[in-house]
Amino acid sequence: MKNVAIFGSTGSIGESTLNVIRENPDLFNIVTLVAGKNIEKLINQIDEFHPKNVYIMEEENANRLKKQYKDINIYFGEEGMEEISQLLDFDISISALVGIAGLKPTYNMIKNGKTVALANKEVLVAGGELIMRTAKENGAKLLTVDSEHSAIMQCLNGEENNEIDKILLTASGGPFFDKEITDEITVEQALNHPTWKMGPKVTIDSSTMMNKGFEIIEAKWLFDVQPNQIQVVVHRKSLVHSMVQFKDGTIMANIGPKSMQIPIAYALNYPSRLPNNIEKLDLFEVVDLKFEKPDLNKFKCLELAYKAIEKGHCYQVILNAANEVLVDAFLNKKIKYTDIPKGIAKMMDKYEKKELNTVDEILEFDREVKKRTREIL
Repeated sequence: MKNVAIFGSTGSIGESTLNVIRENPDLFNIVTLVAGKNIEKLINQIDEFHPKNVYIMEEENANRLKKQYKDINIYFGEEGMEEISQLLDFDISISALVGIAGLKPTYNMIKNGKTVALANKEVLVAGGELIMRTAKENGAKLLTVDSEHSAIMQCLNGEENNEIDKILLTASGGPFFDKEITDEITVEQALNHPTWKMGPKVTIDSSTMMNKGFEIIEAKWLFDVQPNQIQVVVHRKSLVHSMVQFKDGTIMANIGPKSMQIPIAYALNYPSRLPNNIEKLDLFEVVDLKFEKPDLNKFKCLELAYKAIEKGHCYQVILNAANEVLVDAFLNKKIKYTDIPKGIAKMMDKYEKKELNTVDEILEFDREVKKRTREIL
């Protein structure tokens, strides 16, 4: 039986992970649950899964949990996150904290040689070189539960001796692929994703295609390829989750139902698959598998991601930090939808190239960029 830690248990990835564990109680045991502010949902999870260790962001909520659960280790705040991410009593962790908040905990777990299933794009966007080097130095295994990168990982299983020509990274296109992008786009429209149910921040990133820009950076680090070997392919039906083209021209594709439980289960039980109750795909009902090119002039965030990769590491941190602030501002109806790429471009133009060699340097620079981005709002 594997002991599992979930960093981000009350989010959509965390809940999907718990669904996998519910279906496989003989294979997995929850030892750690890490949440943000949703204490009611966390309490329900504690009552069902009986973890040893629990984190909640705010001290007031932590004190409430301490009174209610005398036999559980309760952590809170920045110091508590540092402590809980250094624990060694798990076999695999799901790293699903939103934003840059996932970088330091993931780094700590990898530094301790643990297996981490990554669901946080920003970890590799902001710290890819450091994370991959640390994993190699400490014998840690880094898996992925992102649907596209899991698909690539599955396509590459057993292909270790075959050289990759190109990674074909599929994108749903979001709600605006065949619509005009204007200043009048509302939060509600941007959150209306045609195929996937995700958290609000990730859903907005999908609508701007910034998530695909992040995924290009992730794929570069996860699969040791160059950016020019990664091609974004819009596939509106989201049935082909991604593909790999090899030197002989062969294309391996991962095709399956639209459910995050499948890549999560694959990572939890890697490299063996688990049965599930998800409705299987009937190929006779698939009319076509159409693939289209994204328009970089329309999806400015994707174009900015390519520029950040070309310009270097610190610009990827800027890309992520500015985007996080601007997406939050849009969700709170403080800026227009089109202000997201405009604001990111403005922030990227403000900085000269600089070296970032440690987690603390990355986090300090991230805070600086966020502060300056808030100032331009």
